[in-house]
Amino acid sequence: MDQVLSAVPRVVNENVLVGYETADDAGVYKLTPECALVQTVDFFTPIVDDAYTFGAIAAANSLSDVYAMGGRPLSALSLVAFPAQGDIDVLKQILTGGAEKIREAGCVILGGHSISDDEIKFGYSVTGTVHPDRIWKNAGAVPGDALVFTKRLGTGVVATALKREIAREADVAAAVDSMLTLNREACEAALDLEVHACTDITGFGLIGHAREMARGSGVTVEINAASLRFLPGALDYARQGALPGGLKNNREYASCDVEIAAELAPEVESLLYDPQTSGGLLLSMPEADAAQLESRLPSAYRVGRVLHRQARSIRLA
Repeated sequence: MDQVLSAVPRVVNENVLVGYETADDAGVYKLTPECALVQTVDFFTPIVDDAYTFGAIAAANSLSDVYAMGGRPLSALSLVAFPAQGDIDVLKQILTGGAEKIREAGCVILGGHSISDDEIKFGYSVTGTVHPDRIWKNAGAVPGDALVFTKRLGTGVVATALKREIAREADVAAAVDSMLTLNREACEAALDLEVHACTDITGFGLIGHAREMARGSGVTVEINAASLRFLPGALDYARQGALPGGLKNNREYASCDVEIAAELAPEVESLLYDPQTSGGLLLSMPEADAAQLESRLPSAYRVGRVLHRQARSIRLA
């Protein structure tokens, strides 16, 4: 996609405050000196068996990009691909799960678009607002910043274990609970703090999204692997080889830009590349603000720091 986008003509517009130049989580367009639109879109195939839960997870995942910009979601449009001869009750459950999660966020669904497709896909285009002077971008991390993360890792591996029928029910429930948790509370807890950069950890995994932050900011991101928290069962399933295809693609793409400065267990290294669905926020912020966020938000914890630019974007310590 980088190769394709580099060939697409770009239109310069002074109201575009965040475009796709740094692979940020959403676009931002200024309407007035006090208000800017945050716009994003995401959809994917089912990650769990239950239709209602899948719809809700898809909604939480789509909303997350607005929170990652420091914004507030306002409206959404649904995107549906569903088999022409599919069970209509399944579609109703997907839409209901999504609608109730959108409502939980204080957001409204204005409509959407559907097509016939043999493979189910579902998600939303979400529009929110943010003050033009208070946008959280993924480019802006400063050497000396602490890195704070707000969820545990491992949704991709647990979902793969579920597909292989080796996942324990309690482990699946914990992963589902994480994916259903909106990043709203994490966003709101940091709104009055100094945030130099932010991104949500989704399909490219922790390494992939941290790399985007590092490259956009002109710094190196150091991740302390020993500090990371994983979902129940994730390490065990990774040891058993329940690695999603996306994890392997992420590793192939980004590992060339990673310095491994500490001995890591293979399963831990794998989970650093694990594609997350509705993952947590990764925030780069001054030490004092990081401490405040940890005290406000029980799920927030430090995972590393920002260094002056070195040979590679990511350093695993």
